[in-house]
Amino acid sequence: MIVKMSRYDFVLLAAQSDDFIARLRELGLVDITTTGWEPQEKDRQLVVDIENYRKAVEALKGFAQGQEYSLAEGAHTYTSGKEAFEKYNELRQQKAALQAEVARLEKYADELKPWGDFDGALSEKLQQQGIVLRYFQTQASTFDKLAEEWSVDYTIVEISRDASTTYFVVVTTPGADIVIDAQEIKAPIMDSRAAEAEVEKCRQSLEAMNAEFSVCAASVEAIEAEWSKLVNQLQNVKIKGTAAEAADGALVVMEGWAEEDKSAEVDKLLDEYSDVIYLKRDAAPEDDTPVKLKNNKFARLFELIGAMYALPKYGTMDLTPFFAPFYMLFFAICLNDAGYGAILTAIGLVLLTKSSGGFMKQAAWLTVFCGGATTLFGLYTGSLFGMSIPDMLGYESIAASPFLDFQNQFFSLALALGVVQILFGMFLNICLQTKLFGFTSTFGLLGWFIILLSGCLAVGLPMLNENLTISWFTASSPAFYAAMGVGAVLMLLLNNIKRNPLINIGSGLWDAYNNVTGLLSDVLSYIRLFAIGLSGGVLAQVFNSLAMGLTGLDAGIESFGVGTIFQIIGATAILLIGHGINLFMSAISSFVHPMRLTFVEFYKNAGFEMTTRQFEPLTNEKK
Repeated sequence: MIVKMSRYDFVLLAAQSDDFIARLRELGLVDITTTGWEPQEKDRQLVVDIENYRKAVEALKGFAQGQEYSLAEGAHTYTSGKEAFEKYNELRQQKAALQAEVARLEKYADELKPWGDFDGALSEKLQQQGIVLRYFQTQASTFDKLAEEWSVDYTIVEISRDASTTYFVVVTTPGADIVIDAQEIKAPIMDSRAAEAEVEKCRQSLEAMNAEFSVCAASVEAIEAEWSKLVNQLQNVKIKGTAAEAADGALVVMEGWAEEDKSAEVDKLLDEYSDVIYLKRDAAPEDDTPVKLKNNKFARLFELIGAMYALPKYGTMDLTPFFAPFYMLFFAICLNDAGYGAILTAIGLVLLTKSSGGFMKQAAWLTVFCGGATTLFGLYTGSLFGMSIPDMLGYESIAASPFLDFQNQFFSLALALGVVQILFGMFLNICLQTKLFGFTSTFGLLGWFIILLSGCLAVGLPMLNENLTISWFTASSPAFYAAMGVGAVLMLLLNNIKRNPLINIGSGLWDAYNNVTGLLSDVLSYIRLFAIGLSGGVLAQVFNSLAMGLTGLDAGIESFGVGTIFQIIGATAILLIGHGINLFMSAISSFVHPMRLTFVEFYKNAGFEMTTRQFEPLTNEKK
């Protein structure tokens, strides 16, 4: 649900604003409106610094989790976050330069390998004595064809060759002209051994840097504290930049927001400031009210999914608790394998043990729930790593077992699920419109809902399963015609009770055309549940067949020997790689496509309205 907010309008002395903002930050309950703020030239560096500090904190936290982190016992750490940050930046630049040098030297060493081992100093001595070595390369075929002809005028020594190129040296005098069909290259100053030695020196320098990086990583809390100061400084700049001035700049007018159930604490603080005048009221529809969500433990996990699109507009409805069960079910359908679900559940549990809280813990629990749902659904459809559970249990066919025949039965069930979610979304939209504008404003939408629900009950259920037929509500029953008539009246004649009925009819017919085409497209979108679930299962079966077929294990094991061991190793490798790829690709599809159904089909029919403003109270806590 969306937390109710109270709006405050503050009027205070300009000289008092810094202290007032500091007290609000200590309280940690008030979000000051800074909408419309644009950074001035003097503020741009502050914005850049904040981003650089954020990247430094993320990089150092990642470094601290890696194998390169090694803090010596009793090592000095930085107490100044600014000093630690500056040292980190210096080390980062040095590391980038060394890494670039390593890449250059490695490439140079590869280029030098064809020339073998030589002494660069000896080449310089020869040059001082009037003997110059000039280096060439050409196609092997060209060298073989022309080498004898070139040798008439020049002293040529072949150094090495590969499949396509010959490398050779021409021994000549200083300033001599050499005209041959070959590419001359710059004389190397060292051989590949010397270049590799230089590479090793650079790598040792990089390893030596790890100790200094470790000191910076151990000082990450000081860097975070400095980062938090910069964030607070930017907040102050935004507040002052957007606050309205009055009385020739002597007074400042600001807008703030607090949670309604915590506003009493804000009032208590404001009462301490005798020179601060404030007006408090409930949020109005025209306000740019910040949004904060408050849900139960289960729905809170799926706030992570909803936040990827947008938060709901204040005064509307938080759809998170309503799409959460659907999303978990759709994820399970798309992945559709008990083995894959068990792996995801295990990954989630491992992440839970390694996460201290916040985003990572929320993501871990989400993985556990979605993985657990996948395991249950995979067991229901009888799929375990692409193998058929009914076959393993000895059933003649899946039709003779209690398992769901996904391939033959789920196409229509996917469409039915789509209809259920869309109708549920329309129902929520009716409830929301009733709350905002009154029940009479929903007559048009309500008419459509009655018509669609009646059609689904009278026609859709018998098509899905004959046993689900409602005897007193069929396509030929009076109750069905009565419901359709009520829906048509609401949709065509009463879609706007303040408007001329003739205009309502025209508007209703136009809405009917748009709704029919739109709803058809929406329902068909749910076929992706069947398609993705089926494709993942088919790929799993293909990898199983490849593993058994390519290694010959599909014919069975007649006698166990050394060859059998290699067969098992080969099959295991194919299974691990194949199922790993399939799990990765299927998990991505299972994450993305239910999200698409939620944000497009469900949100649209539920009348979702978004906001771009999240409730972010001033606070001294680290960001």
